[in-house]
Amino acid sequence: MPDNSIIQKRFGEVTTTELYAFLKLRTDVFYVEQKVDESELDDRDLEPATEHLWLADGPRVTAYLRVLEDAVPEHLDAARVIGRVVVAADQRGRGLAQVLLARVVERFGGEAMLLHSQSYAAGLYAKFGFEPFGPEFSEAGILHTTMYRPGIR
Repeated sequence: MPDNSIIQKRFGEVTTTELYAFLKLRTDVFYVEQKVDESELDDRDLEPATEHLWLADGPRVTAYLRVLEDAVPEHLDAARVIGRVVVAADQRGRGLAQVLLARVVERFGGEAMLLHSQSYAAGLYAKFGFEPFGPEFSEAGILHTTMYRPGIR
């Protein structure tokens, strides 16, 4: 069982072993399991403001997400964008994504945030104050909904 200690780093702080571990999880789930056929490596991981958060069990990453900062908000005032939320198949249902989301809300809760949720997972984000808006859309053949959380000061 992971110890639920969150690792949080910007790209320049990430070791090559850590990078390999979280990219392996992302590709195992998004490409192998979900059959996503769009580019996983979008250059946003490299941006100086991007924060990578993950949980590990030894060298294995069990849950991961990243927080981007857009220069121009996609919706209202939400410059912070949560993405690439992923949990290893054998670790799902244990609340690991919630652990990471709680940290993000703790760290950035004063700022408006946006995310594009796979539609079936929207309830997870609603627990953290995200509300859906706009129509559902298909991304890589998977239904998604865009969700917004106002900054709470």
